[in-house]
Formats: sequence, structure tokens, C-alpha cells
Amino acid sequence: MKPSDYNSKHEKGPAHSAKIDRDARRRLKAQREKNKNIWYGMGMFGLVGWSIAIPTLLGVALGMWIDRRWPSPYSWTLMLLFAGLMVGCINSWHWIKQTGKDDE
Repeated sequence: MKPSDYNSKHEKGPAHSAKIDRDARRRLKAQREKNKNIWYGMGMFGLVGWSIAIPTLLGVALGMWIDRRWPSPYSWTLMLLFAGLMVGCINSWHWIKQTGKDDE
């Protein structure tokens, strides 16, 4: 094989460096994702579940307390259950978004 054949088959210069950089980043990302096993998924599932359940239950408890103390034609329990659910969903969305930023 002549040296000119070798140079024509293999890239050199900035394009080659960029390809090496892309490959290295892809391998590092694959290695990080490999470390995220079933326990990581279960942990995220638990985090999302609790971040929704706790505000919802707090809303129900507060609503029941208000309904007992000051009876009204409106159900504070139902309204605060919905408000707690919304707060919990926003909270879990925040956690998931934060985790996605950390992975990048």
C-alpha cells in the first residue's frame, strides 16, 4: 500500500477531530445510561409518586379540617384535593426536568 492510498482512506484535520469528539461524547453518554439500572428507575418512580401523593393528602387533610370548622355549600376537601394534585404534578414535573438537565 502506498502512503497516498493510506491518506485517501483515512480522514485528517478538523473533520476527523470533530468525529472523534462526537464518538467520545456518545460513548460517555452510553456509559452513563448503562449505570442507570432498574433501581434508578424505581427510585424515580417513587420520587414522582411521593411528590404527587404528599401535597394531595395535605390538601385533603386541610380541606376536611376547614369543612369541619366552617361548614359551607362548597366542599373544601374536594377543592384542596384538586389543588394539592396540581401542586404535586408541577412538583414532579420540576424533579423530572431537573434530572434531565443533570443527565445532559
